[in-house]
Amino acid sequence: MSVHRFRPGDDTFRAAIDAMTSAPLRQEFEWRDIPAPSKMAPSTWACTGEILVHDDELASGRLVILHDPEGQESWDGTYRMVALVQAQLEPEFSVEAMLGDVAWSWVTESLEMHDAEVRELGCTATRVVSQSYGALASRPSTVDVEMRVSWTPDGPHGADAGDGGAPDLAPHFAAWTAMLAAAGGLPPAPPRIAPIAPTHHARAPRPEEAGDAR
Repeated sequence: MSVHRFRPGDDTFRAAIDAMTSAPLRQEFEWRDIPAPSKMAPSTWACTGEILVHDDELASGRLVILHDPEGQESWDGTYRMVALVQAQLEPEFSVEAMLGDVAWSWVTESLEMHDAEVRELGCTATRVVSQSYGALASRPSTVDVEMRVSWTPDGPHGADAGDGGAPDLAPHFAAWTAMLAAAGGLPPAPPRIAPIAPTHHARAPRPEEAGDAR
């Protein structure tokens, strides 16, 4: 049985998701379906994704796509993308006062790079620095970054509340993968291009380190 929630008769949303998941993505990105939330919109789809290089997980996250044919005022549309991006950076980022601005640039540049036009874009970037003392002083310091991003897909194929159409979601899915790649230290790359060495050392937070990020 599908883990997603499709409103009966919502063939447009199904088709948009099918087209999105059929588009090529950068080769170091892997994703899988997860159960979609049941109360955020009539139709929802969700997945988790990771950036993997030589079996090392550099970043991880989650994407939820919402569709309400009646539209929601806060969305300014009938579709909404809700994304989570997490990575653990090298300790040098603990003193980087502009990390929030850097994280925001990962969002805006990823959307621009994939021509993903948006409305009502918002982002919260959280940095957590963990440093151990006493009997645990030998543990290295860690810096975790978590970005919660949401936006309404726009553009020439954007869906308005009254037209029943669907946006082209593929550029937005690719933009999310680019946000993960940027957080993981990888430079921008077209789909199916072999990864270059990371620009900074990162890995996805382990569950015991990151806590409950839901």
